[in-house]
Amino acid sequence: MVGPLRVSRSVIVPERELRWRFSRSSGPGGQSVNTTDSRVELSLDLTSTTALGPVQRARALERLAGRLVEGVLTVSASEQRSQLQNREAALERLADILAAAIAPPPPKRRPTRPGRGAVERRLAEKRRRGQTKKLRRAEED
Repeated sequence: MVGPLRVSRSVIVPERELRWRFSRSSGPGGQSVNTTDSRVELSLDLTSTTALGPVQRARALERLAGRLVEGVLTVSASEQRSQLQNREAALERLADILAAAIAPPPPKRRPTRPGRGAVERRLAEKRRRGQTKKLRRAEED
């Protein structure tokens, strides 16, 4: 479980760059509720990480601007009663967020024209609709 965080095939965050924080989790917990620090916060400083290249770093900083505090991305997990499970959840969450942030933009859409059949169907439907409305009108004399 302990080791580098694999974000994608080419991006691996070294373990020394991950910062862990533990605290008491809210919610049910039985007898161990006030004694175990099961809530997990995992932080990664995007401005100084060696895992990202300059293009990936710029892309991540731009896309995650609303989530960052002084260039640091933080995720927390407190769903489970076990600290170990919360650590795994935080690692997975951080990897997912980072992978989405550094993904290249999708290719631009190539504009296309509608085919002849689609144009003919649209015009035929317009004629049918117009004919229906024409039949509803009262005759003017």
